[in-house]
Amino acid sequence: MASSEFRPLDEKSLVEYIKATPRLLDLLGEKLEALTIKEVGDGNLNFVYIVVSASGSVVIKQALPYIRCIGESWPMTKERAYFEALTLKEHGHLCPEHVPEVYHFDRIMSLIAMRYLKPPHIILRKGLIAGIEYPLLAEHMSEYMAKTLFSTSNLYHSTAVHKKAVAEFCGNMELCRLTEQVVFSDPYKVSQYNRWTSPYLDHDAEAIRADNTLKLEVAELKSMFCERAQALIHGDLHTGSIMVTTDSTQVIDPEFAFYGPMGFDIGAFLGNLILAFFAQDGHASEENDRKLYKQWILRTIQDTWNLFENKFTTLWNDNKDGNGEAYLMDIYNNPELQQLVQKKYMTDLFHDTLGFGAAKMIRRIFGVAHVEDFESIADPGKRAYCEHRALEFAKVLMKGRHGFQNINQVVSAIHEIPV
Repeated sequence: MASSEFRPLDEKSLVEYIKATPRLLDLLGEKLEALTIKEVGDGNLNFVYIVVSASGSVVIKQALPYIRCIGESWPMTKERAYFEALTLKEHGHLCPEHVPEVYHFDRIMSLIAMRYLKPPHIILRKGLIAGIEYPLLAEHMSEYMAKTLFSTSNLYHSTAVHKKAVAEFCGNMELCRLTEQVVFSDPYKVSQYNRWTSPYLDHDAEAIRADNTLKLEVAELKSMFCERAQALIHGDLHTGSIMVTTDSTQVIDPEFAFYGPMGFDIGAFLGNLILAFFAQDGHASEENDRKLYKQWILRTIQDTWNLFENKFTTLWNDNKDGNGEAYLMDIYNNPELQQLVQKKYMTDLFHDTLGFGAAKMIRRIFGVAHVEDFESIADPGKRAYCEHRALEFAKVLMKGRHGFQNINQVVSAIHEIPV
């Protein structure tokens, strides 16, 4: 179906759209009388519909021309749906086991139809709040990040291919600018969209705005975010952008995708796991103190980075004679030098990851969009206690990231945050 102009779809008009779109009819069947539609878009930006018929199912996502959680007073480009569809297809090609298939894309309608991840799939963040262990999470996420980041970088592609792809994704500028604002700017100044657990964290908010050392660090991270086109990153890889079961992990919602620093994706995922760790005390009860679960989260953080590093360097070694032009073999032509190059690259990436992870943690405590891990803690005093400890660690992580040599030291530092 070729739409002539954009219009937001509700449940009624969505049925008409499906009837007029052959690809969707192929998926759902011609008999639509018993069609069920459920709007589940609990995020900040889009409409998301689960559509189920007797013959099949599909998720339909439509981008709006404004930020949904704010309203029309904050306009936002609908073109983000185009970049999301591109990224789902590219990342799905590179890692099909962890990215849902795209069935249909309508650029004028800013609409994507993709595979419905059926129950018991749930959003990872909700599983973490519920205290559910996912034994394959580190394995799956390290696989997804290693494959998508390595295979869209200059380690794999020629600079010509890479620059062409970078140029294409420069069109997602508005989403990048939104990230620049809400992650790297707003929490460090007075902003109308900032909020926090007041009055408990009022002093913490003031301290962030007065912390010159922190501001210097976040300025460096913002510069890196704006200038370093390392790979096609998801751009918003938090625990709300991942759906899971105990044996399945699916990455969704890459509408913020662009060619940026790899550490932004890895840091977003690990930073959100750290937030989940500090939130556990707010969800503990007499029946379950969550101590064992907190240990599982920390093991997952360790395993994710260690597995990622191993898989990424394995891909690098397996493709060192390929088209990648970052390190030409006629220059880096002996094993000792190759090891030095890899060690420096991975150390720098590790430190980038820690810095970006810290920035993502801070914005979820003081910025416009918070996380359910903390927001679902009903007692504001208890919530603020958890948030304060997460904030203290985020500051340690951002200011001291270059001093950490491995992920085990990061986990040890988490344990050192005062109770």
